[in-house]
Formats: sequence, C-alpha cells, structure tokens
Amino acid sequence: MFRPQRRNERPPRLGESPIAITRSVLDSALASARSSYPNEFGGVLRVTAPRVIGELLLLPGTTSGRRHANFQLYMLHADLAVVGTVHSHPSGALHPSEPDLRLFRGWGRRHVILGAPFTADCWRSYDGNGRPVPLTVVASANAPLPEPDSSDPDGA
Repeated sequence: MFRPQRRNERPPRLGESPIAITRSVLDSALASARSSYPNEFGGVLRVTAPRVIGELLLLPGTTSGRRHANFQLYMLHADLAVVGTVHSHPSGALHPSEPDLRLFRGWGRRHVILGAPFTADCWRSYDGNGRPVPLTVVASANAPLPEPDSSDPDGA
C-alpha cells in the first residue's frame, strides 16, 4: 500500500523574507545569463526551505532582447513560496532601472540583478522597494543560516 512520506522540513512562513540563496540557483542563473548574452535573461525565484531561495523557475513565454526581459507572470501557478525575480543586465550595470523598480514594487520581496560578465561576484540583490539587501550564498537549502540583519525592514 502506498503511504506518502512526510516532510520533516518546516515550510516557508508567510512574511519571512529570504536571507540566503543556494549556490546552485545562483550558478544556474549566471549560466543562463551568459547563455542569453547579448540579450537579457529573466526568471523567478522560489524558496524551498525557510528563508532560503532554492529554486529558479523559468516561465513559458518570457521574451527578451538587448534591453528587456518580459515576464509572463500570468503563466506562474499560484505559489506562496515564490519570492521574487532574477534578471540580467548585459551592460554590466548592477543597479535597477526604472522599469525594474516598477516590477520590484509590484511583485515580490527579493530581486537579483546579474551583470556581465556574469561571474560569481557580478550580482546584487534588492528588496521590493529597490533598496540593496544582502543575500548570503549557501551550499544547500539545509545549510545553517546567518543571523538576519536587524536593519532589513522586510526581515522577520
């Protein structure tokens, strides 16, 4: 007889903003940005463990060009674990543009911008208001987390 296994990990709680991202998600996003160059790349970030971004989702119908990545957010299923977006800037600029800020304000809590040449140190993370926030890179979603920064207004 089939008996579903219970998961021992605590599901993400609403209201908790991520403070970490797994190395595999960051590496996948950087590789996708390199592959899309000279066009922009865009994806969606999802937490898989409390406060840790552990999945990169690619939405069907996302279009990109040299100066844009248009997300088809209506293609995303209802999922409370989705926390933000990741996209690249082929110019190498690591600060959000005005269209980026509009997206950030209307959708998600953590956003990552990747800049050319898309190496391990060519990225920055932002909150929903476009303010820079730290994201710690961890080996896996189950790795110990750093203490949250008390200056982070989105922190739990």
